[in-house]
Amino acid sequence: MNNNISPELKKILLAEQRSEITEAHIYESIASFIKDEHNKAVIQKIAAQERGHAAIWQSYTHEIVKPNKLKIWLYSNIVRYLGLTFGIKLMERNELNAALNYDKLSQIVPEAKNIQFDEDDHEQQLIDLIKDKPLGYLGSVVLGLNDALVELTGVLAGLTFGLQNSKMIASVGIITGIAAAFSMAGSEYLSTKTENSGEIKPITASVYTGIAYILTVIILILPYLILSNVYIALSLTLIAAVLIIAAFNYYTAIAKGYSFRKRFIEMVSISLGVAFISFIIGLAVKYLFNIEV
Repeated sequence: MNNNISPELKKILLAEQRSEITEAHIYESIASFIKDEHNKAVIQKIAAQERGHAAIWQSYTHEIVKPNKLKIWLYSNIVRYLGLTFGIKLMERNELNAALNYDKLSQIVPEAKNIQFDEDDHEQQLIDLIKDKPLGYLGSVVLGLNDALVELTGVLAGLTFGLQNSKMIASVGIITGIAAAFSMAGSEYLSTKTENSGEIKPITASVYTGIAYILTVIILILPYLILSNVYIALSLTLIAAVLIIAAFNYYTAIAKGYSFRKRFIEMVSISLGVAFISFIIGLAVKYLFNIEV
């Protein structure tokens, strides 16, 4: 049977063989720097499974293929800097989009059905066993990020028409943002301590909330620090807010399996809705009290 494989099929099998051996190298690379012994064992098991798949394809192609070094470097660093669960699920999602037609392939390669089972069920079960502690603090990041986006876009929009001075708006925004960041961090500490689940440390949760808030404040205020035209600055701030929401929701959609579209539209609607209302209030206050800066 091996000798009757057509050139077209062999090309497909070689591509899949390279994909499997590349994933094996990626998981082995990840396992080399993961400290948690439980996670390391799970990842090593997946790596062995991927090597087994590559060996099956090789028994039909009779060729040795080299792994994709760029993908190994890319996904290893994604895991290192953006988190274990996100990196692995991102890789598996991309591989799923390029999946073979296993039903058709199994007519020539009987083992294809077993490989499909491993990819669809067994591998997902292994991934679900991974314990990613930083992911447990995602709720604290959501709190800081979401509150900063909603509150600060509203404040900056209102101040834009109320003050119409970029440096003054930036100054008020920084003071408001930092004060709110400490307030939110304190609230998260008390809230987490009250729940006392034991899985999430109150101090760590408050730090995540505070950092997420402050980083968002910096990004949103930056246009007012470098531009004198307050309307252009406001436009860039709103664009930055949408990009932050998109990036964060993409991350959570991959890591947690949420619907990106639903949560993205929800957060954008709230943030821009509050900004628009505050913009109108700032305009009304300016003319009602005849404020000139």
